[in-house]
Amino acid sequence: MKNGGGPAFPSSNKVRLGDYETNGHPGMSLRDYFAAHALQGLIVRKLDDLSVVINGDMYANVAYSLADAMIAEREK
Repeated sequence: MKNGGGPAFPSSNKVRLGDYETNGHPGMSLRDYFAAHALQGLIVRKLDDLSVVINGDMYANVAYSLADAMIAEREK
């Protein structure tokens, strides 16, 4: 397992929606958060340059590689 970078946007707030109640949420990993934003940039760039063919697995690989690099940089 790669270093997830800790939680992004955890919440300790109690939430009640009808019969459903929660005592908070641990949040997504910082790695997932970074990768999601990197993926958005990769997709926009791809739309600007239609001559490059990238499949979904390649997008995910690059997005998580960028996320790992951002986490490593934060730990310096």
